[in-house]
Amino acid sequence: MTEKAADRKPLLSKKIDKFFTGLADAWNFLKRFFKEVFVPPYEFREVIHQCYRIGVESLPLIALTGFIVGIVFTNQSRPSLSNFGATSWLPSLIAIAVVRAMGPLVTALIAAGKVGSSIGAEIGSMKVTEQIDAMEVSATNPFKFLVVTRVLATTFMIPVLVMFTDFVALMGSFLSVNANENVSMLTFFVQVFESISFLDIISSVLKALLFGFTIGIVGCYKGYNSSKGTEGVGRAANAAVVMAMFLIFIEELLVLQIVNAIRMM
Repeated sequence: MTEKAADRKPLLSKKIDKFFTGLADAWNFLKRFFKEVFVPPYEFREVIHQCYRIGVESLPLIALTGFIVGIVFTNQSRPSLSNFGATSWLPSLIAIAVVRAMGPLVTALIAAGKVGSSIGAEIGSMKVTEQIDAMEVSATNPFKFLVVTRVLATTFMIPVLVMFTDFVALMGSFLSVNANENVSMLTFFVQVFESISFLDIISSVLKALLFGFTIGIVGCYKGYNSSKGTEGVGRAANAAVVMAMFLIFIEELLVLQIVNAIRMM
């Protein structure tokens, strides 16, 4: 930046100018991703490695969270339904809530905290220690190797984790329903599959794809553009989690409006 550009007065204010400059940088980062993802060479081995780290290593945390969500939501819903003598509707209620909203949202939030912060800190530390510059010198495309592979891995694995969360949450709900209402597993899952539609499953998978892409691209962007020093790495990891969660809630709201509009047709 030249001295003249540094001394230039802001158009509106420093904060507003910084906000719009950040939007422009993010847009250019997103455009570069879609350009690099279709251009060889393809880092298949690194994508598989990142899928293992993001998917398999997250299974214990996702399983525990999903199981607890299923039991807690069932126990919280039972008193309200029992007031109307409708406890037999518990499996249908839990299935609709888990498949439509809670499964994708809970999985995405857990992944944003675990995976998003990890990606932001890892790439941020590589930026601070100048490992990214060393990759460029050695004729390796750091953007393709670090960013594209991680974004593809999160986009592929979050839908898998969502389906796993849905299953574990429904199993937790079944144990609660079976213990209190003595409902068999066959009866429980017959009601579950009768209450959900093809649109519910498709919208859940599409949301999971969108959430996974958001977690990956935000974590990589914050890490790739982190400032120098160890403090910048911490800020990158923190910003990756906060921004990813914020965008996930916005995307949840937008997708919900679109799906509800489709249901009304």
